Amino acid sequence: MSGRSDADIVASGREVLRLESDAVAAVAERLGPSFAEAVRTVLGAKGTVVICGTGKSGTVARKLAGTLTSTGTPAVFLHPADAAHGDVGVIDGGDVVIAISKSGEGEEILRILPVFREMAAAIIAITGNTGSSLASEADVVLDASVEREACPMDLVPTASTTAALALGDALAVAVLAEKDVDPAMFARYHPGGALGRRLLLRVADVMHSGEDVPTVPRDATMREAICEIANKRLGMVAVTGVDGRLEGIVTDGDLKRIIMRRADMLDARVAEFMTTSPRIIGRDELVVAALQKMESEGPITSLIIVDESGRPDGVIHIHDCLRAVG
Repeated sequence: MSGRSDADIVASGREVLRLESDAVAAVAERLGPSFAEAVRTVLGAKGTVVICGTGKSGTVARKLAGTLTSTGTPAVFLHPADAAHGDVGVIDGGDVVIAISKSGEGEEILRILPVFREMAAAIIAITGNTGSSLASEADVVLDASVEREACPMDLVPTASTTAALALGDALAVAVLAEKDVDPAMFARYHPGGALGRRLLLRVADVMHSGEDVPTVPRDATMREAICEIANKRLGMVAVTGVDGRLEGIVTDGDLKRIIMRRADMLDARVAEFMTTSPRIIGRDELVVAALQKMESEGPITSLIIVDESGRPDGVIHIHDCLRAVG
């Protein structure tokens, strides 16, 4: 044990973070046309993106494969040693190989490079040595070099793996942006857990419908409207015309303002006080879109869903949305 003080230990941690952030910043400064070429190469893959690396670079490669796959670009991790013993058969002629190596001289990757060259459509190298054997064999080279590692001995892969990881993320996100993946498409790759619920749930899945929708005709009294609001407990009531179509809305907030100015409001007709431009949303819209609409057009707490003829079909309350997306 070194017996260092807490302050010294914290300072050491900060230095590591500073060195690694500086390394990522330096990689960002060096990005140029080769990065755009790498993005286009991945986009042009007619099959799978095969990502390989050994040691810490292999860990980075696994992460990049997962990120690409989760954003709509089929990708697999292939260990170079496994590739040399038959697993190279996973590669097809339309595939793209991304090889990750700090030195660019790893024996396992170099041994399999001729096979990659023969079978793959293109090879992208992410390396800390742009003059390496790997770089010379690649079609596109991304420079992930760092001035030094973050460990005191400048030996343990730290800043270099962070730089390679960040460069892989930059590549995956740039590919994502070029493919115009929207939240609904992204949700299809993440159907489980809170993220899936947030992105997949639609208004129809959580809205109140049928008898649960608070509704009164336009000639109802305010007394009747208040009873409907109280009974349905959604803080509002939809007002319909003689044909059943939505014509307006009365909310809890409206009641407070009306009471302040009309003592005789209970026997007045609801049409006199309703808001004639109620906020509506489609039943097939995402729940997150309903939340955004309430926030951007409000603050409001409920949206009405109408059918094709304009009749109230449901109501979604902000509490329903919050419970649904967790």
